[in-house]
Amino acid sequence: MVGRRTNLGLLWGTVISAFTGAGAFMVGTPAGRWVVVAHGVTALVIVILSPWKTTIARRGLARARPGSVTSISLIAVMLATIASGVLLILGSVNRLGPFTTMQVHVTLGVAALALTVAHLAKRPAHHHRTDFSRRSLIRSGGVLAAAGGLWLAAEGTLEAIGSRGSRRRFTGSHHIIDASAIPVTQWLDDDVQHLDRDNYAVTILGRDVELSDLESSEEVEATLDCTGGWYTIQSWRGVTLDRVLGDAKGESVVVRSTTGYWRRFPRDQASALWLVTHLAGAPLSDGHGGPVRIVAPGRRGYWWVKWVSSIEVDDVPPWWQPPLPLA
Repeated sequence: MVGRRTNLGLLWGTVISAFTGAGAFMVGTPAGRWVVVAHGVTALVIVILSPWKTTIARRGLARARPGSVTSISLIAVMLATIASGVLLILGSVNRLGPFTTMQVHVTLGVAALALTVAHLAKRPAHHHRTDFSRRSLIRSGGVLAAAGGLWLAAEGTLEAIGSRGSRRRFTGSHHIIDASAIPVTQWLDDDVQHLDRDNYAVTILGRDVELSDLESSEEVEATLDCTGGWYTIQSWRGVTLDRVLGDAKGESVVVRSTTGYWRRFPRDQASALWLVTHLAGAPLSDGHGGPVRIVAPGRRGYWWVKWVSSIEVDDVPPWWQPPLPLA
């Protein structure tokens, strides 16, 4: 019974951790902080249950039961995922070989989820009526409370020792102050674009608008919070989308990049979105989305479309898009 309940606990811990991990990428305002906290707490649930799972797996290996190797691999990958998450929290290691720490963490998390599915295929986990008894719920609550206590203790320790990890934003991202130190990043398979600024134009509502017509003295201070694990607060110069859209009616605004990347925004939020040409007083570099990019305060970095090529308004609902870009 203990082994089965441990497996069920790990199963739910893995599933919830996967969903909250994806949800943490979408958090852009403090109201969503609970998703990031839940991700950390469920990871600690897995840590607490790991010794029991290791014992179960060792017994399975001794009896040469099918699926035991998958079980051991699963717990090893889970612990590696959590270890990479700890490195992200501390902020002291930004890269592991050719990959960022966040890339390693996400890849390991996906691998853990895949191994969980493979493990369930060999040994399905079934709920029994007793799993919802008062005693079982108290035990589950005890594990969850212990994980929550460990999370609070870890956060308190980081604060007490003055660790860089104690100064993370509510998303878990670390602060970059200097604009020149902002990493050059883009979503998944996009490459940095090197465009001819002298002949560059953005197609807005079917009309080509030259770069000179988009330059402005208006500035906005906005926080770019990248899902790579860093954030920066900078001054951006440009124009709001409602100015370039005029009285165009529709449900949503579609912004496309020269790479084919795109995001859809609510039309009624156009006054809070910016089409910018300058960062910290200087023209946008190629790596940071120049000549023109979107600045979307309160949204994570993947909403800040780089190398903007066109802007259209249509009647498709703004939620009609993948919550996270697929490419």
